[in-house]
Formats: sequence, structure tokens, C-alpha cells
Amino acid sequence: MYRTKTCGELRLANVGESVTLSGWVQRTRKMGGMTFADLRDRYGITQLVFDEQTDAALCERANKMGREWVIQVVGEVSERQSKNQNLPTGDIEIIVRQLVVLNEAQTPPFTIEDQSDGGDDLRMKYRYLDLRRSCVRKNLELRHKFAFEVRRYLDQQGFMEIETPVLVNSTPEGARDFVVPSRMNPGQFYALPQSPQTLKQLLMVAGMDRYFQIVKCFRDEDLRADRQPEFTQIDCEMSFVEQEDILQMFEGMSRHLFKTILGIDIPTLPRMTWADAMKYYGSDKPDTRFGMKFVELMDVLKGTGEFSVFNEAEYIGGILCEGQATYTRKQLDQLTDFVRRPQIGAKGLVYARVGEDGSVKSSVDKFYQPEVLDRLKQAMQAKPGDLILIISGPDTLKARKQLCELRLEMGTRMGLRPKDKFSCLWVIDFPMYEWSDEEQRLMAMHHPFTSPKPEDIPLLDTDPASVRANAYDMVINGVEVGGGSIRIHDAKLQQKIFEILGFTPEQAQQKFGFLMNAFKYGAPPHGGLAYGLDRFVSLFAQLDSIRDCIAFPKNNSGRDVMLDAPGIIDQSQLDELHLQVALPKE
Repeated sequence: MYRTKTCGELRLANVGESVTLSGWVQRTRKMGGMTFADLRDRYGITQLVFDEQTDAALCERANKMGREWVIQVVGEVSERQSKNQNLPTGDIEIIVRQLVVLNEAQTPPFTIEDQSDGGDDLRMKYRYLDLRRSCVRKNLELRHKFAFEVRRYLDQQGFMEIETPVLVNSTPEGARDFVVPSRMNPGQFYALPQSPQTLKQLLMVAGMDRYFQIVKCFRDEDLRADRQPEFTQIDCEMSFVEQEDILQMFEGMSRHLFKTILGIDIPTLPRMTWADAMKYYGSDKPDTRFGMKFVELMDVLKGTGEFSVFNEAEYIGGILCEGQATYTRKQLDQLTDFVRRPQIGAKGLVYARVGEDGSVKSSVDKFYQPEVLDRLKQAMQAKPGDLILIISGPDTLKARKQLCELRLEMGTRMGLRPKDKFSCLWVIDFPMYEWSDEEQRLMAMHHPFTSPKPEDIPLLDTDPASVRANAYDMVINGVEVGGGSIRIHDAKLQQKIFEILGFTPEQAQQKFGFLMNAFKYGAPPHGGLAYGLDRFVSLFAQLDSIRDCIAFPKNNSGRDVMLDAPGIIDQSQLDELHLQVALPKE
């Protein structure tokens, strides 16, 4: 046997036992006539002791061990004289009698410690070494437990896990597809699924009633902290349901996950319409860990003074930063530079401080009478010591998004966004469509299979842009962790939606005929949603990026630097696939 115990399970109760351990050498240190080594495996760290007086040859061999050598030891569990309260095994040590070197190792390019000296790129290149670090391993253990609890909950609710194909057809809506050439069908391509959307709807037509799948999905998008080219969804669908049924079911799942994994009881999730989310937070995924709601100030500041920026604005909005009137001019200039960054795009920032005597001092004092500034204070419900920050612009949506970024920045600066605090909600009643300047047409905000709210169906003929969707997102701490909708199950309504999106009947039949034809054979009312497993787990682990809870992630350029992928393939492979590749000019 390579081991009788792991490196994380021995305690004082095991003192006197003879045990066999195997693992990696974390570090060694020589103190007088004794050598100490920390032996690590997935389960923890145990201290080993080699005594020169007891066995000089054994101690000499131990002195030659390097970091990350793989060894096996046999010895006796003993109580430590100098205990380590930071380790679960810190009360004991192993007095080693036998040592077997299973594999020597080169010195790793960075230290295998929680606080490593390796940068992101280096650790990604040697990810198999990075995964040895306990902080990274714990993220994967959390991910495993999370997926296990998802399966347990859904199984108890009567859901069936069903696998769907990975090689599918390309769809014209949504993000860019990753495409795969077909050798047996020259000139034709599969696509990797962005989501099993149509397939899970077909499973409802097939009478499966309750389906789920923890599934890999693929989108050829630009990357950021919460996005990878391949990611994992908890994909779910139910038959004979309305929106309320789905919200109740998956709110229950979220409550189960918080309780079993984090030991947290979350309250009933509040619901916020998309319109209110945009009005008060400037985002369809508002961070509600703190207040600082937007206050619209058009009536207060437009046309009531000589400040042309406000007088020409389509939107003027402010946020109240309680107790922050002490902000210096330098700090306010930094905030102005922040909102002027190209990623945010505001032209500037107006501020007003409320003094201890209740007077208001503003960066636009010279343009307004004192009574106007007093009305500003009243509209913002500001108190002495508060700071008011205002953004305006010629486009309401853009100005709100800019104010949203400012609100989040102030929330961070004021310590109002702790990672161990969770604020969950449902955002509902999304618009059915959004206008695409690039395509010069209406596009589905979610996907073309989302059902409109029944009371808005007549507007499809007269004002489709104002139609609301039977769609919903779950938001936690400003992160969209999941979303879905009630689906269209009527072939005629689905055809009308395709027409609004600009598909001819022939195009709709070519792309989605399999689904529309299936509906003709009796499709039940159905709906569902999908959670981003990576995002959900990263929130539970209090991570800044989903990359840290994925075993082998891609970097910010979409590359796997460990496997050196993507890469160039042989000409013979290209010939088999009937492909010609034009290499970029150097």
C-alpha cells in the first residue's frame, strides 16, 4: 500500500499508531541533528521528523530531498512539542522509520504556496503545479460540492439529466460560434453549442417534462473577468409551467446551495422590473448590497440656471454618498478622471457638498441661485456631511450606465461591497427586443424563442419595440448568475417573431425548421433557465475572476498557454478537411 492515511487526517487520537503516508515534499529544514519536512497531498500537510541520532543514513537521505519530490514514508505518529495552530494536523508529527523516493522533481518555477511568487502567466503555463496550491484546490473542491448539490436538489425535484450533442448547427442570433469543419461533408461545418437551447425545447416536445444538464458551452467572444471561450452552464427546462413556477423552483435551488455550502439562509428574493433596474441603478444586473439609488434631477437642474451642459442634457442623474463631503479636490478630480475613461465615456462630473451648517457648495455654484442648490439638496435627501455626485448626457441610456459605473466605484471606495455579503434578486420584465445600430434592425434581447408577455402580444403588430418578454435573470452582488424565459410553444407565434427579427419564411425554415416542425406535433407550454456555474462558484469562493475556479482556463487572449492552443495544424489535415488557410502577414 502506498498509504494508510492521508496527510490531512491525523490527530492527537492517532498518537502511537504506525502509518504510511505518500505525497509531495512542500519544504525541508535542518535544525541541529534533526531534519523536518512538510509532506503535502490533496488533503493537507503533515510534518515529518528524521532524527540523525536514530538513523543517520535515513536523515542524510532526507537532507537530499528537494521541493516537490514525491515520497512515501512509514513512521509513528507522535505529539508535537511545538504545535502549529494554523494546521489541522498541527498537534502531531511523524517520526519516520522508512523513506522511499517515488519520484524526484525539478525545482518548480514558482513556490507551491498560497502566497506564490508566480505571476498569472507563469502559473497558467504550469497550471498542473498551480493546482497543487491549497487555495486553488479549494476552489475546485467547492466547485465539485456545488455541482453535486445542484444534482441532488434537481434529482429530488424530479429532473432528469440528459446529454445533448456538442456538434450542432450554427445559429445566426447571439454571439459568434466556434465552428468545426466536417471531413465527411466537404465545405460544411458544425458549430459548438452556445447553449443547448433548441435541444432542450425539443426534449420538452418529447415529453421529458423536467430536464437538466451541467454542460459545456462555447462562445467566440472577447474575454473579461467573468467570461471564457468555454464555460459551464447548469441548463434546465420544465414543461407545463408559468414564470412563477420557474422562479419558485430555482429560488429554492439557490436557497439550498447557500445553506448547504455556505451555511447561509438567504431571504425571499425581491423582484425588480428591468425598467426600475435601469432607472435606479443604470444596469440590468444591479448590485443591491448597498443603496445609493439614482435620483433624476431634470426638474431641478435643467433650465433653472445658466449651465449649458445641464440645459442641453436629455438626462441628469445624481447619487448620494453619505458622509463623504470630506472628499478633497484631488479625490474629486480622480473621480472625474475615472468617469472620463474611454471605457465609461462621460464628459465630466459635477459635485456638491453639504456643509455641517446645511449649506450647499457645488462645482457649478456660479451658474445657480442658492435656492436651486437647496432644492437639489432636498431632492437628494442630503444631510450635513453628504456628497452629491451628478452625471448628465444627451443619451439617457449611456448617461445612466456612466452613473452606474460611478456608483459602483463609490460603493467600493466606501467599503459597501464586501465579498462575504450576498444580495440576491430577480430582474423581470425585460424588453423583448433591442435595437442594433450595427444590424439596423431589432434583435432579440435574449433569444428568438423567448415568449412575449401575453398582454403585450397585440403590440407585436403595432409597436414591437415596446413588447416585454416573459424573461427573468437572477442577479447576485451585481453579477448575472443565471437567466431564462418562458418559451414560445406555438408555431404561428414563433413564425411572427422570426418575421420581426427579419427572417424570411425560407430563412426561418432553413435555420429553425426542425423546431417549428416539432411544435406541430404537440408542444407543451414550457420554460427554463441556465445558471453560469463558473460565475456562481466564483461568487461563493469570493474570487475576482471565474478563471480561478476552472481547472484549465484560457488567458485573456483566449489561449491555453499550457497546451499552446490554438495552434497551427498540418497541411495534410487541412487537405483532408478541404480547407485553405491564409496566414496573417508578419
